[in-house]
Amino acid sequence: MTKLAGRVALVTGGARGLGAAAARALAAEGAKVVISDIGDGTETAASIGGAYIKHDVTSEPDWVAAVAFTKKTFGGLDILVNNAGIFWVRPIAMTTLEDFKRMQAVNVDGVFLGMKHAIPAIAERSQQWEGGGSIVNISSVAGLVGAANLISYNASKGAVRLMTKSAALECAEQKLKIRVNSIHPGMIDTDMMRGAATLMAKVAGTDLDTERARMAKRHPLGRVGKDTDVADAVLFLASDASAFMTGSEVVVDGGMTAN
Repeated sequence: MTKLAGRVALVTGGARGLGAAAARALAAEGAKVVISDIGDGTETAASIGGAYIKHDVTSEPDWVAAVAFTKKTFGGLDILVNNAGIFWVRPIAMTTLEDFKRMQAVNVDGVFLGMKHAIPAIAERSQQWEGGGSIVNISSVAGLVGAANLISYNASKGAVRLMTKSAALECAEQKLKIRVNSIHPGMIDTDMMRGAATLMAKVAGTDLDTERARMAKRHPLGRVGKDTDVADAVLFLASDASAFMTGSEVVVDGGMTAN
């Protein structure tokens, strides 16, 4: 029997990148998966036998609709992967207040709203699973350590780290049998990372190849990560294999933060 047979997952930002990889991994282990994304996730959802709903994670009505759609489509909700996020590289002096607020709206408000609306739905079914329900929040190594030109991103991902711990303790205190953990990827080879390399090259006055090589060297294992590296961590935290883990930080960074 597959690890997640009978369970239902909602993956935000699931149309591509890390979200799509996570959705594929969950579906491969038997979960029914709803992909939500502000962009079109129809093709990705169809490829895994899942469903898609258009979803702006900064909108509370959209969250209400996404959770309701998941329950109506597959009968409930057991796993939430708060993956949707945005990223840019920008010095403080060039960061407008509107820029800063936009980053927090997607990366922080989206996670807050997701937990707010998913927890009651997950709690309806959590007692039937050995490891209970599971919420996986995608943070970043930028939620653990600071970096120049990333003040907006550092602030948002640091918030996700501690919001995760708060929610984990609250769910445990209320005996909801819902585990809440965060994942902290290093640099992963996705469209977002390739865009980041372009931005970093512009800020540093270098070229793209130089910046990509620099990214790889920042990881002691000598390479940037693959989307499946993170998807495997999502699968672990979503499954009963991590039944005694909540409020934890799973770092998937090739040793980047070990120094």
